[in-house]
Amino acid sequence: MAEIVNLNQHRKAAARQAEARQAAANRVKFGRSKAEKAREAAAEAQRRALLDGARQEEKSSPANSPAKD
Repeated sequence: MAEIVNLNQHRKAAARQAEARQAAANRVKFGRSKAEKAREAAAEAQRRALLDGARQEEKSSPANSPAKD
């Protein structure tokens, strides 16, 4: 005798497999490795530190200056 197959379960399983294949393809196409992410984060931190070190202080605002009467 043949094995009884629930077609609804079979259809859903096939859809899950198709989604898994698509997800794997997207990871290869668009994904970045952990090392790449870490390298980019380090470069961004270095860039921010350089910019913060070169930042000039703002001039004092009129609220902080002595009152002229």
